[in-house]
Amino acid sequence: MAITVTRTPLGQVLLDAGLITPETLQAALARQKATRAPIGEVLVAMGAVGKDDVLRALAQQQGLPYLTREELPSSAPLVKNLSPKYLRHYRVCPISIEGSILTVATSDPANPLLLDDLRQSIGPGIKLAVAPEEAILEAIERTYGAGASSPLQRIVEGIREEGGGGEGEEDINQLRDMAFEAPVVRLVNLLIENAVMAEASDIHIEPFEDSLRVRYRIDGVLFDQESPPRRLQAAVTSRIKIMAELNIAERRLPQDGRIRVTLGGRRIDIRVSTIPTVHGESIVMRLLDRSSIFLPLEKLGFAPDTRRLFESLIVRPHGMLLVTGPTGSGKTTTLYGALDKINSPGQKIITIEEPVEYQLKGVNQIAVKPKIGLTFVNGLRHIVRQDPDIIMVGEIRDLETAEISIQAALTGHLVFSTLHTNDATSAITRLENMGCEPYLISSVLHGVLAQRLVRRICLACRVSHAADPADLRALGLPEALEPAGQGPGEEGRPLFKGAGCDQCRGTGYRGRTGIYELFVISEEVRSLIVRKAPAGEIRGRAISELGMSTLREDGWVKAKLGITTIEEVLRVTQEEE
Repeated sequence: MAITVTRTPLGQVLLDAGLITPETLQAALARQKATRAPIGEVLVAMGAVGKDDVLRALAQQQGLPYLTREELPSSAPLVKNLSPKYLRHYRVCPISIEGSILTVATSDPANPLLLDDLRQSIGPGIKLAVAPEEAILEAIERTYGAGASSPLQRIVEGIREEGGGGEGEEDINQLRDMAFEAPVVRLVNLLIENAVMAEASDIHIEPFEDSLRVRYRIDGVLFDQESPPRRLQAAVTSRIKIMAELNIAERRLPQDGRIRVTLGGRRIDIRVSTIPTVHGESIVMRLLDRSSIFLPLEKLGFAPDTRRLFESLIVRPHGMLLVTGPTGSGKTTTLYGALDKINSPGQKIITIEEPVEYQLKGVNQIAVKPKIGLTFVNGLRHIVRQDPDIIMVGEIRDLETAEISIQAALTGHLVFSTLHTNDATSAITRLENMGCEPYLISSVLHGVLAQRLVRRICLACRVSHAADPADLRALGLPEALEPAGQGPGEEGRPLFKGAGCDQCRGTGYRGRTGIYELFVISEEVRSLIVRKAPAGEIRGRAISELGMSTLREDGWVKAKLGITTIEEVLRVTQEEE
């Protein structure tokens, strides 16, 4: 049963506060009947109260905090999906972010549609506060206005000029001191916070002769960001290296470290890699959100038939299943989805990874630590003594790892792992090149899944368009070249693209999904492997006789459905064809 909240009428709130008299209220109510205007506007028009008095009364009536102009932030926090145009239209301004709760100031708290609209834009965690309209617009202009300094610029202005430091050993103490100064700390924190807010997977900080370049990798593509001046390169690098527990005095050799931070209630692990370049150390920071929930197989973009076939492979009692693709193609996420699908109290599952990206309930997960001798090889040798049913090896990189994995599969274990190959059938050639015996490969391998990640078309700005005939030809699929009617305004096959909007940062894409090719090892293929048939022959047999759909064929299906574009499919598959 719905609960109805009865609020004190606004006129009564003003009356109880002693701001108006009963006679004034009666006169205002009489005028309201004629004009049908809100009672607050009527009282302001009569000169009985000021706008601020009405807003304070509204805040009291709604049980919301009231903020003065001075209490609004000097710089509004940047929130994804809340553009300056949106903020000005609704007269709202972000105030603070605490955990998963965003507090927003509004000058119209009685608007019944405002809260629903905000929740649709950015999620359910919204709290309202009340502030004067003029103060809200000023706060928006301070952050987004044409003459406004950005948060990064304001921080940079507070850092002393000599912050760049020199390159000699005598400057190490100065750089260490700079790295702990509040403005430098805030600057590095801002770079990380903005990356997390943009849902970036990586932060690239690259020094050049006269500039320092910052880029975020979002949905697999790098985008330039506002960057600090070149003079702060040494200070920024030193701060990041201290956070990652690296040696700030060592600038000649690559280093690797890790940072753990909590932002807005989310635990973020950051893998840090530095390499020396001509103009200083280049830094890449890989962001891993510990609080994020991995996606089940049903959400990864599998075609129904491919998913059913893949699920039939992951429930086999023993053998080996490989997932292949370049770095960042979602291989580990797919394996986590597979493990989650088959995880049960009756199975013991052990993984060895570098690093452990998601924590799976009921699964024993081991993180590789080469510095203390815990490698894939050493870890695997001990894992097989732990009586596991299922083993996941983060990556097969060398012959030793491959041989131990194959032996585990031969002795009654189900082994999952990943390889770096361009397509599914090339996994066999890769294992042979490592030194694995073909008869062992044919004995244990049940299937290979090759995958890529393509960007999804933004649903907020998706429009129909005529496909470029050159792209259709480049795709190399006969079906793509067949006539399919008229596109909008020109001849061609009608497909889809994103026009670009605030929600997708003008890119036309938002989020990613997978495209897949699943190579199932049949008895005929096993005989081809044993006699060391060329990879091209095996691939041709898999396509013509086993009906394997290639990466580009799966991508073409998703392009026709309006999920992605041909340009995206060509971008991520150009090396495999």
